[in-house]
Amino acid sequence: MRTVKDILITKTVKGLCLKANIELRKDILLALRQARKREFASTPKYVLGIIIENAYLAKKKRLPICQDTGMVVVYLRLGQEVRIKGDIKKAVEKGVTQAYKQGFFRKSIVSDPLKRKNTGTNLPSIIHTDIVPGNKLDIRVVIKGFGCENASRTKMFRPFDSTDLIEDFIAGTIKEAGSKTCPPVYIGIGIGGTLDKAVGLSKEAVLRPVGRHSRLPHIARLERSILKKVNRLEIGPMGIGGKATAMGVSILTYPTHIAGLPVAVNISCHATRDARRVI
Repeated sequence: MRTVKDILITKTVKGLCLKANIELRKDILLALRQARKREFASTPKYVLGIIIENAYLAKKKRLPICQDTGMVVVYLRLGQEVRIKGDIKKAVEKGVTQAYKQGFFRKSIVSDPLKRKNTGTNLPSIIHTDIVPGNKLDIRVVIKGFGCENASRTKMFRPFDSTDLIEDFIAGTIKEAGSKTCPPVYIGIGIGGTLDKAVGLSKEAVLRPVGRHSRLPHIARLERSILKKVNRLEIGPMGIGGKATAMGVSILTYPTHIAGLPVAVNISCHATRDARRVI
């Protein structure tokens, strides 16, 4: 049995919050550069250049990539041979608080969804915990802004509905969102399980690097088909038109009930942000 102290968890979460808000994921940055190379029209090419420059300056000057420093979502994969010394939830929340204070990040969380009073700490965060084999603690911090979050959708399809209907639903979701999601976007899709499971899968789908497709051939084909359909919308970067409406599509699936076919669409903007460390 290996012991992990709460102080190490706090330090790690703090560092990950700072990194995720300031340094754009390498796969996202690469996808943006590739999109710029493929674009021939001058205006969308220019806008993509500005987005790339913004990421470069954020990292250089240690400033947030986006003013919406989001709601913090933390994924903990806790090895079953690990013993936590202290309160793991309090340790995570302390790390978030310290990072948002040190980074001068915007505090965006309200304590009650109806009364709307800001907590002033960007807490609480959302913590997902999974027990896995081993003696390590895998921590992944995701920063989720709400411009793109507000445009995400779920739908309970019928078991006999075709993949064409699913594709149309996803493309329609992107079309309806238009420029509000700060495209080019990364689209995460969850299919199967229950309603909540499908949504969870859609959130985790964007943790997969852009361009890495499902190992299931029929799902990989669906990912490519949806990406083509979405980019034919020509919403383009920041909604000004062009080829790059989406950088990629990632689908995760799970077994489901004979009477169900839940589908969730999680839209993630060009500032798709997360950071990970195993301790």
